[in-house]
Amino acid sequence: MVEQSSEPVEFFKRWFEEAARTEPSDPNAMTLTTVDAWGKPRARIVLLKEVDRRGFSFFTNFESHKGRELKGNPHAALCFHWKSLRRQVRIEGQGAPVDPAESDAYFATRPRESQIGAWASLQSQTLPQREVFEQRVAHYEQQFADREVTRPPHWGGYVVEPDMVEFWYGANFRLHERMRWDRHGQTWTSRLLYP
Repeated sequence: MVEQSSEPVEFFKRWFEEAARTEPSDPNAMTLTTVDAWGKPRARIVLLKEVDRRGFSFFTNFESHKGRELKGNPHAALCFHWKSLRRQVRIEGQGAPVDPAESDAYFATRPRESQIGAWASLQSQTLPQREVFEQRVAHYEQQFADREVTRPPHWGGYVVEPDMVEFWYGANFRLHERMRWDRHGQTWTSRLLYP
């Protein structure tokens, strides 16, 4: 059931904690939708890494489609779907890079192979053949062989600051419950929606 609350991010955290205990795979997976220069939307799955007073954070290559699109148009939408719980959360807001120190701190926690991959991958660009990527991985493994892997300048975090959050709870016969919150400055208002 969707409960009344004055703070949707805090309510999201309660749902997310429950999903983390019950969902069999990647409860932090979320659909991220951005818009390109021609107004064409693009959606893909990314992983939520932090939710706090600022919003919802994830990490990526700044030169990927999503990175370039957020730079050109910061409007973004997120969607979580926890099928076993019959719950969905939609979020709309603006994406902005996180502080470089935060990106450095998160990058340092990643497995070394993932750190090397961040250097080797020209994300979203055409790859002529898999061997080219494997050669790039080998090159960066050699480059960082005797030292810590530093964060590439083209890789880091974004936070989507929400201005709308909608909670959906699936009910029998499609008589679902929906509650929407909209931000007005620093305050939120909520309202029920028809299913």
